[in-house]
Order: sequence, then C-alpha cells, then structure tokens
Amino acid sequence: MKKSRVKNQPPISSKVEPFSTAAPVKSWQARIGKAADPLAEKFVESLSFDYRLAEQDIRGSLAHAEMLRAVGLIYISDLAAIREGLNGILNDIQAGRFRFDKRQEDIHMALEAELIQRVGDPGRKLHTARSRNDQVALDIRLWCVAAIDTMEQRLFDLQNALIALARQDGEVVMPAYTHLQRAQPILFGHELLAYVEMLQRDRERLADCRKRTNISPLGSGAVAGSTLAIDRLQVARQLGMKGITANSIDAVSDRDFVVEFVFALSMMAMHLSRWAEQWILYSSIEFDFLRIADQFTTGSSMMPQKRNPDMLELIRGRTGGVYGHLVALLTMLKGQPLAYNRDMQEDKRSLFAAFDAVDLSLQIAVPIVQTAVINKISIARRLDEGFLDATALAEYLVRKGVPFRTAHQIVGAMVAQCEKLGLKKLTDLPLNEMRKLAPEISAEVLDVLGADHVVAAYQSSGAGGRKQLSAQLRRWSDRHS
Repeated sequence: MKKSRVKNQPPISSKVEPFSTAAPVKSWQARIGKAADPLAEKFVESLSFDYRLAEQDIRGSLAHAEMLRAVGLIYISDLAAIREGLNGILNDIQAGRFRFDKRQEDIHMALEAELIQRVGDPGRKLHTARSRNDQVALDIRLWCVAAIDTMEQRLFDLQNALIALARQDGEVVMPAYTHLQRAQPILFGHELLAYVEMLQRDRERLADCRKRTNISPLGSGAVAGSTLAIDRLQVARQLGMKGITANSIDAVSDRDFVVEFVFALSMMAMHLSRWAEQWILYSSIEFDFLRIADQFTTGSSMMPQKRNPDMLELIRGRTGGVYGHLVALLTMLKGQPLAYNRDMQEDKRSLFAAFDAVDLSLQIAVPIVQTAVINKISIARRLDEGFLDATALAEYLVRKGVPFRTAHQIVGAMVAQCEKLGLKKLTDLPLNEMRKLAPEISAEVLDVLGADHVVAAYQSSGAGGRKQLSAQLRRWSDRHS
C-alpha cells in the first residue's frame, strides 16, 4: 500500500550537553539586577526539556527576520547575517556540536545569545516586535503540527499492518465476546478491522486538531501587540500556517491546542491499550488464539518456561501516564488569570512525555502485528463451545414467523437442555427434541447451525461475515491507495 506523506519532519530531539563556562547575561537583567542564585537558576530553567523546540524556534525566527526586513525594520545586511547565523546554529545542533547552557533559562534565550555571539548587533535586532510569550506560543504550535503529522503516519502504518494481517488470516472463524463470554462467531479479520476503525477516528481527531493548531500567534507580543507596523500574515504564510490569531491576549495564553493534542494522544493510548489487553489474553494458554514473536516477549527470572508479552503489557501500562499528562495540563491551566504566566512553562513537560510514550508504543505495535501468528488449529478446536450459533437459530425461527422474544426463549431452553444433557453443540440435540420446543424447525436447520454457516449467512452491513469482510477490505484498500 502507498504510504501517506508526512508534511513536516519529526520533532528534533537534540542532546543537551553539560553547562558551558560562560556566564550568561539574561535579557531582563537590566531591570532586575544580578540574579545568579544557583538554586533559583535550576528551578526556573526549562532548557533541559524545551531544547526540543530548537528547530521550530529557528524556523520562526527566520520567518520573523524576513518580515522585519520586508517592513523596513532591519537592513538587508542584518537579514543576511541573521540567516547565516541561525542556519549555522541549526546545522551545529543537528550535527550534535551545539553546547547548550541551561543558565540561559530556555531555548529562546539560548539561541538568541548564541546568535548575538556569532553575528553581533544584527542578532540583537531579531527580537524586535516580539516577546518570548508569542515566540514560545509559535514554537509549540509548530512543534505540535510536526508531531501531529508524525502521529498520523504512525497510525497509518499500524492500520496497514492490521489490514495486511486481515487479508492474510482474516477468514479464520473465531468467537466474538461480550462480557468476556463467547457470543457469536465472526471472522478474525472482522475483529482486526475494528481496531483499524478506532485508529481512523484517531487520525480524524488529529486532522481536526491540526486545523486549530496551525495558526500563527507571532506578533501578539507580550500581551497587547506592537506599535511597530509588522506584517503578521507574511510570517504565517512563510511558515505554512493557515492564518493568524485574532486576539493578542488569547494568543499568548492559549494552550487549548496542546490539551486537545494530548487528549488525542490519550485516546490513541486507550485504543492501543485495549488492543494490547486483547492480545495479551489471546496469547495465553487459556485462549491460545495467537502467538507473539519471541523478540516481543521476555522470560522469567525464576520460571524457565515463561514467554511473557511484556511489550504489550508496557503499552497497556504507559497509557495511565498519558492520561496523567492530560490531567496535569488541564490542572495547570484551570486557575491561570490572563494572559501569559510562568506556569505555562510546564506544559512542555507533559506534552513531550505524552507524545514520546504514544509514539514509541505505536512504533513497536507495528512489528508486533506483522510478526504475530494466528493459531488456526487451536481456535477451530474449541469453536463449537459456547453455543455461538444460538442467535442464528433464534433468527431462523423469526424467518419461520415466530416472534423474536418467543424465539429467544425457545433457543434459551434448548441451550439449557443441551447443558443438562452434557451436549456441547446445538446440533447434538436431536431434531425431534428441538421440534418439541419449536414445531417450525425442520431438517434444514442443520444448514443454519454451526459457526461456519453463521458467518456465511450474515446479512447486515458491517457484520462479521465473509461478504462484509471483503467489502471492508476493499474499502480500506481504496482509502489507503
């Protein structure tokens, strides 16, 4: 299948190096005075985690500089120096040569200080008509757009793995469960495609979130904008953003898009956890429906026979952490007055951690699916247990003119009689015994009973039968082509 195209590169994740020896001069130090208490510096710094915004910060700064030159606020020579300096810094970061200094507090000041050191006064002009408040809001939006595109691709890849398995082994007849009790027969591919549907909703949520995220707040300044005649739309266009924020106060204090994205990640984690739990059960000896490849299991330090599905268990376990990050963001935001407050520095911890957990879970889910082996013989051996064809028998009686509630009671009585006699299947109950409860029954009922007959007889759209599986596979093939 053709893969979708990621619109942005995945978020950069450079390594923060140890402190440099140069003592930084903070941008606000002229007003506050000397503030070099080591504990205070350690407490307020965010560079140890917001360094991941480096690429987005540089992209935003380059677009901002282009706009400053276009409206006449810097010279063309300033723009050339800023370009050269920022591109050089980005190259050094990507090559692992850049030495971050956490005493610079955050990625914005670290990059600005380095730019000034490299190019001098042109670097001092870059912050014209912007604040760290609208700068960080832009950076997070750009990062989230890239992260959304990365997640969309991960979901697409997992969908393809599930669809491929449904094509390969989808015709295997298996029980479907409600309340973890055997319910009706379905095709294995039908269950696999249920997860594909879940993941599709995740993709649609991401696409919707992207629309509200891909809007530029730059030019909102600290809270009230600027008296300088800047062109906010030019910056948005250059960054590929679909518009600009309408209110400067809301622009710098809005983190709704972060909460929305982490909520989408939470839903993805929940879907992955449900799948992991199902396959943990299916890989147990009690079910024995499938086998997880050795490389995605671990052994026991004491019991030599064990094959533990630890990767699936970790996917399930890390979901709780993702939920926690969502609650942390909501709690952080709930009591903040307008507009920007330093609390918002903490949003990135939860955002990055939630993204990392789901990103890694999605990545490992793909090869787990691709290497899984369906235990067809084991499934078939116990397929007749649980009277999976009972509903089909009731519907057979409906076609004979029996009201459904009456038919339901009749078949329930037949199942009870089978259990009383120690019979495993409805077909083991003699026809004359069936006819005592339902005279409408004839020998043709044998063509209705049995899991294979049931999956061939499903009529409703979206059901668990053969023709429905074929239709669903065609639909997904068209959507992923």
